[in-house]
Amino acid sequence: MPALFLTEADVKRVLTMEMALEAVEAGLRKMALEEAFNNPRSRCQTDHVMLHVLPAAAKTLGAIGFKAYTTTRTGTHFHLTLYDAKSGEMMALIQADWLGQMRTGAASGIASKHLARADAATVGLYGTGRQARTQLLALSKVRTLKKAAVWSPTVENREKFAAELSVECGIAVHAVATPQAAADNDILVTATSAREPFLKGDWLSPGQHLNIVGSNFLAKAEIDAEVVRRAGLICIDSKDQGKLEAGDFAAALDRGFIEWYDVQELGRIVAQRIPGRTSTDEITLFKSLGIGLEDIAVGASVLAAAKEAGIGQMLEL
Repeated sequence: MPALFLTEADVKRVLTMEMALEAVEAGLRKMALEEAFNNPRSRCQTDHVMLHVLPAAAKTLGAIGFKAYTTTRTGTHFHLTLYDAKSGEMMALIQADWLGQMRTGAASGIASKHLARADAATVGLYGTGRQARTQLLALSKVRTLKKAAVWSPTVENREKFAAELSVECGIAVHAVATPQAAADNDILVTATSAREPFLKGDWLSPGQHLNIVGSNFLAKAEIDAEVVRRAGLICIDSKDQGKLEAGDFAAALDRGFIEWYDVQELGRIVAQRIPGRTSTDEITLFKSLGIGLEDIAVGASVLAAAKEAGIGQMLEL
């Protein structure tokens, strides 16, 4: 059976943030209901290349597959492979850089939809890379935002980002000179490549929601242990994967501030198996790792939209 090949340009033609939000929410709900399954990311490497593989299955979405990507000193290459959940035949091979950025933004969007206060209207964003863009885009779809403050270490980067995202999201985005200057906002997002914590628990205010996105290695963290200690509700996209990758929790676990039984999976909140925010003063925290199920769910939606639009190239494999 031929498979549909979709390029980055094809994906950008059909994938909207609304589509990504719907797909990620559905995938997380199905995982909580045991209608979908996610395996933690696995990695292997040579002297020059690291290969990362994220497998998942969602029988009610009709898809099983994996995202694979390689990282080197010179760049990263992403592909998503989808198979039919019944026949096992390959359905699609999709270039997945943009897809991954959108699904990561969408995961924070869904967490904020279910956990941020209903009146949350301001964002403090850390980072100005590709992932930061889709974070703010997703938040603008789930809350009526008034303004955002962005910080990154490079002045030119944060000022350029602020100007561009003001237009893209239709809100006032301004650059700030220090990390603490971005902390006084309703929703905080960390989407950086930092290896050491820069967001301090002492900076937090009651009622905030935090999306902690940048690290998926145990040796890296964007937040200190006090951030975790102050959070009344802590959730993650996958606990199994988190035990291998959630460096943001490592210090808090070591100091006994939390145990893994204190951490909930976001899908269980989405599926209303457990409560979300319990008060307007509670600080809520979502630790995003990026899981294969999110890729599979968004990829299945992209495949359906591409078929309907008649785009892509059929390959005999």
